Amino acid sequence: MTNDRRPTTALSDDASLRLVVKYIVASESTAVSSVPELVVSPNAVISLKNVAHKYGDRFALNGVSFDVRPAELFGLLGPNGSGKTTLFRILSTLMVPVGGTATIMGFDVARDPNSLRRQIGVVFQAQSIDIKLTAAENLTHQGHLYGLHGKTLHARIKEMLDRVGLADRANEKAETFSGGMQRRLELAKGLLHHPSVLLLDEPTTGLDPGARRDLWQYLAVLRDEEHVTVLVTTHLMEEAERCDRLAILNEGKVVALGTPDELKHEIGGDVIVLDAKDPESLAARMRQRFQVDAQVLQGKVRLEREHGHRFITDVVEAFPGEIDAISVSKPTLEDVFIHRTGHRFWTDEQEQA
Repeated sequence: MTNDRRPTTALSDDASLRLVVKYIVASESTAVSSVPELVVSPNAVISLKNVAHKYGDRFALNGVSFDVRPAELFGLLGPNGSGKTTLFRILSTLMVPVGGTATIMGFDVARDPNSLRRQIGVVFQAQSIDIKLTAAENLTHQGHLYGLHGKTLHARIKEMLDRVGLADRANEKAETFSGGMQRRLELAKGLLHHPSVLLLDEPTTGLDPGARRDLWQYLAVLRDEEHVTVLVTTHLMEEAERCDRLAILNEGKVVALGTPDELKHEIGGDVIVLDAKDPESLAARMRQRFQVDAQVLQGKVRLEREHGHRFITDVVEAFPGEIDAISVSKPTLEDVFIHRTGHRFWTDEQEQA
């Protein structure tokens, strides 16, 4: 396969393709000159150094730095407004950061977006397939964007439909597919040109639990058998648990970075939550009596403590009649988020939205 068969863009969404071409032509000559040189970590497929972006006076990203290793399933976890979407747009070359540098496969996302798009596959959160076309027709149009034709394109389409389990539905319209099957067709589009890196933005949106499980199993196959580096954004804790490593974002900053187990082990004990008639008073007196960091979060007293099941006996005896309910659990990724930020992953307003 030679580069002259590939186009200058590699996006899984036709509308985004037109946007990128227009945007780069308008801004490439002015934005790139301000990007500093980057020393890429030798083992990093994706490398971010102090990436920043602003909307008006508000920082959507404020000094984001991390590396993604070869054949790694890497997650970006964060609540709404954390900066995940902005960072995804920068990595997929839809936006140019106002500060810092980001590279994928050695290509700077701002300096050399055309070369970069040949190396990446992108699956956006919004559906990009045409449901009135068959699975094969969707991939045919995608292949033409990459300059693929004839036997080469036909072979690629057959290969990709086999890989996503849709070979027997190649000539059926996408509108007859389930949500999970449509998402797999999106993946086939993003992987049609054999990218080294696959970027996915909230890929399980709208899928039922079974389809979500199947998609994550397929991402693991891509990592293990095809050696594709996968970066996925999510706001779901159970999906983040499936990642090899993850960066947790909050208000435009990385607040935690590591494997799920490493992050949970940093808490080093149990998480205790108390329902009390007067949580503020109880928390203050617990801090004074037991020298613990007791917080009040959404009307409940929360603290971290080793051997929590033993400690709660002392608490109940010390404050008889004041505690209505107690829970003791091992740390979760949400507990890591609380530990690093001092507030819950979801607010009441976000949960009700």
